Amino acid sequence: MIEIAKHRTPKNLIIDYKQGNCEDLSILEDNCFDFIVSNMVIQDLANYELAFREMYRLLVNGGSLIFSILHPCFVTPESGWEKTENGEKLHWNVDQYFYEGTYEQKLGDKEKMVLFHRTLTSYINTLLNTGFVLESIVEPKPSKEMLEKYPSFEEDLRCPDFIVFKLKK
Repeated sequence: MIEIAKHRTPKNLIIDYKQGNCEDLSILEDNCFDFIVSNMVIQDLANYELAFREMYRLLVNGGSLIFSILHPCFVTPESGWEKTENGEKLHWNVDQYFYEGTYEQKLGDKEKMVLFHRTLTSYINTLLNTGFVLESIVEPKPSKEMLEKYPSFEEDLRCPDFIVFKLKK
């Protein structure tokens, strides 16, 4: 989903808020953005290819897209911690990486959520076939300051949970 709002800022900049679907942004004109940021959205779309095409259409020539997703190499239909009988984390298991499609993941004891899995190859090739130029990829890890504040994030140094792409039209 995309939301754009219209209001006046302190410097009289007009912002137009709209609500729409990332896979069909026909409510917006071609070449109308210099920069698009998508944080943890693309992985939840049934048709991510359409979303990439729409974002490409919306960017001016030379415009940038930055987006983050769950790391497709490590968040797979059969991924999770291998633990000892005492619950100590041994290592992160990855399985069914090449499966592409929907799967359910437990959310607590009773609820499940639907996730879409695609390979890293699928994401990158779809971006390149759309016309984007890949400028950089980052696999974020917690900083020293973050680890001091949240020691439990130490496990995030064992394998990346997320991946961030920077692209240019």
